[in-house]
Amino acid sequence: MKKILFLAFTLLLNLPISAQNIDIDILKNINQNRNQKLDKTFENFSKSTYPISLATPIGLFGIGLVKKDKNLQRQGLTSLASLTVSMGTTYLLKKIVNRERPAITYSFIQTSIIEKDPSFPSGHTTAAFSTATSLSLAFKKWYVVVPSYAWASTVAYSRLHLGVHYPSDILAGAAIGAGSAWLSYKANRWLQRKK
Repeated sequence: MKKILFLAFTLLLNLPISAQNIDIDILKNINQNRNQKLDKTFENFSKSTYPISLATPIGLFGIGLVKKDKNLQRQGLTSLASLTVSMGTTYLLKKIVNRERPAITYSFIQTSIIEKDPSFPSGHTTAAFSTATSLSLAFKKWYVVVPSYAWASTVAYSRLHLGVHYPSDILAGAAIGAGSAWLSYKANRWLQRKK
């Protein structure tokens, strides 16, 4: 029994090291084998994140006001709430975890952009998946869902391509963004039933 406990304890201690190795191996493979001619394209996808993520709820709410559509106004507010919660969560986690960017830790990671805040989780991915999920829940049509998640996934990939995030940063950002949107959507529906 002692041998089994010792083995289990040893495996648990080595799990973070193994996970970190997988994390950097995936990033290294993507970053070093990338088509560098696409760097500017992926920089532009990254740059599109915050303007699109902020314009989406404002646009929904604004169109709802113009059309006097209360449902559309609520969708805009729900999307804004999701973005606020997800970015607040990401900001706090960045401060708590304080993970250095890959290019700082590993000299073989190539990046053309400088990011000064901590790496975990990815704020760009959080915002993109919050927006994509909010839109997909509000408008459950394939022509909204597919482009929304295609854009969010491209933003997430761009962060790896550019060498500014680990895959675990991306996964955490996607989970926080999508989770916040889903919770905001459910809270909105619950409030509407209460009325």
